Amino acid sequence: MRFKVNFTCLALVALPLTAASIQETKPETVGLSRERLQRIHETIQRHMDGRQIAGAVTLVARKGHIAHLEPHGAMDLDSKKPMAKDSIFRIYSMSKPVTGVAILMLVEEGKVRLNDAVSKFIPEFKGMKVAVAQQGTPLQFYTMPATREITIQDLLTHVSGLASGGPASAAEMPRIAKKPTESLADYIPRLGTTPLDFQPGSQWHYSPGAGFDTLGRIVEVASGQTFDQFLRQRIFDPLGMKDTFFHPAEDRWPRVATSYHRGGDALQKVETQNRLVSTTYFSGAGGLMASAEDYVQFGEMLLEGGQLNGKRLLSPKTVELMASVFVPDTLPGRGPGRGFGLSVQVISDPVAAGYRVSKGSFGWDGAFGTHFWVDPKEKIVGILMIQTDNPNRQLDRDFENAVMQSIVE
Repeated sequence: MRFKVNFTCLALVALPLTAASIQETKPETVGLSRERLQRIHETIQRHMDGRQIAGAVTLVARKGHIAHLEPHGAMDLDSKKPMAKDSIFRIYSMSKPVTGVAILMLVEEGKVRLNDAVSKFIPEFKGMKVAVAQQGTPLQFYTMPATREITIQDLLTHVSGLASGGPASAAEMPRIAKKPTESLADYIPRLGTTPLDFQPGSQWHYSPGAGFDTLGRIVEVASGQTFDQFLRQRIFDPLGMKDTFFHPAEDRWPRVATSYHRGGDALQKVETQNRLVSTTYFSGAGGLMASAEDYVQFGEMLLEGGQLNGKRLLSPKTVELMASVFVPDTLPGRGPGRGFGLSVQVISDPVAAGYRVSKGSFGWDGAFGTHFWVDPKEKIVGILMIQTDNPNRQLDRDFENAVMQSIVE
């Protein structure tokens, strides 16, 4: 009995060490000015005063420590419930880099190659056609064979043409509409029956949902696990991300920030957001919820070359590859100074891009205003969590500015 008690005590002592966590520290210890960091709240307050957002959570980590974590405003305007540090947000397309990491883990294991055709894993994607708009009638099109098959890399970099907003998407997506109880296995094969919006690799055009949902299905096929199981066991649990999920447990719902639509000078509650939370369809494009404290674990893992607190997900060379410019700003569809890597935007020229971050910084955004970036040069991870469906993306730039001006050494 004594052995069992002692063993249990030792296990309890050791338990916190198995979960990754980034500790808070005084800003000055990591070269940031506490006084200047207060400008983050001033920035957020201006946007709240302008009725552009109800509230926010901002987080800045540098050199492996959290130097700033602050809630602002309200998570629900009707009840006047204040925003909290551990508020949970629908992160939408900030799910995509998580899916990208899952794919790259399988690349490292040799189960997936970047140049693999999607049809290797989902046969319905074999022999896809490309839509060509008829002259003078943009919503009418004919099809021609694709010059090549779409690949894993095409999906990761948004150059596949799959449901990318062209005439094929407008006409075909309603035809294959997803049913409420369907899974990735049910729905994704139907995407292979739709024409592509352009020839693979010929341009960059954002695929809001289809491309990364298809990658989620490829994770399932290659790993033998459902996508949510893979993310939980291989990414979230090792990183200690206890508040990241596709569907929150009942005890988490009170911490989920209310979603709003900005119309003029008013914020209107978006009542339809609960329908996006599925218990059967795990969207790698935009289905995740997370807190700022959780997501910084993911960002810090990338900053530290694929590992965090002894838990390694990727090798440093693979993270370097992820943050490399696969799509230069010269390809049609990309803005000046903004290349694209494997599931993340990469700032190749901050001056041309008009961004206040270092060259080589990478990250992505979510449709309801969430935003993160990793700055390898300055050893910074910045996270902005808001919940407005037509966000003023100038807030992203203002937040970056407030963070970068706080660096004093």
